[in-house]
Amino acid sequence: MTANPEPELPPLHESLTWLTPLSEARAAALIAFLTEPAPADVLDLGCGWGELLLRVLAAAPRARGRGIDSAPASISRAVQQARARGLAERVELEVVPGRDADLTPADAVICIGASQIWGPPVEEAQPLDYAAALQALRQLVRPGGRLVYGEAIWSAPPHPAATAPLSGRDDEFVTLDALVELTREAGFEVLRVDQADLDEWDVFEAGFRDRFTRWLAAHGDDDPAAPAIRDRHEQQRAAYEEDYRGVLGMAYLCLCG
Repeated sequence: MTANPEPELPPLHESLTWLTPLSEARAAALIAFLTEPAPADVLDLGCGWGELLLRVLAAAPRARGRGIDSAPASISRAVQQARARGLAERVELEVVPGRDADLTPADAVICIGASQIWGPPVEEAQPLDYAAALQALRQLVRPGGRLVYGEAIWSAPPHPAATAPLSGRDDEFVTLDALVELTREAGFEVLRVDQADLDEWDVFEAGFRDRFTRWLAAHGDDDPAAPAIRDRHEQQRAAYEEDYRGVLGMAYLCLCG
């Protein structure tokens, strides 16, 4: 008996501007950091659909950019947006796992939620290897260049209910203070330390669940897959609102090489 195919959900870019909990105000601050002084080149590792990379290029009209991501749909969206914004001639967007990419140093580097490039596969549910990521990134930032490093942290002590929807491990992430220390050990100068607030997380999680709502609106309750989609929506809502809200955090570090 052939199993029913997995329903195709609407793409996340229809519900989210950023593939991370990030407000417009915080994004503007990160862009200003990366473009003052103006870079000659910008590298975005795990760029998703390229929103931050493209905005940096728009703010630095002489810069060239390169974005890599392993998701073809994300890169397809990034390419479409680069063309729509008149940036296609200044940016190279590639579908390639970060581990396999031929990388060269840049003046401005972005790495948000992509530390797993240099660590164990996500499927192994091992602690995130921040140190390996930061050491690799140190080699990709030219002397005097700038790095925006964004990564998950524990904003509060983890407890079983919070870790269960994630990897189930208390040691999956580190605290903000521990992350700052790891960046210094990797040889970076820490210029600014921020983390997403609950408003940013609420917007991000609501947008993430919105793909389920959109699918249900398009297909109706009579679709055989509707009960499973409703269950996925409720599981995601409960995991966030009842379990890891305020415990799982996202740090944004502005670093100088």
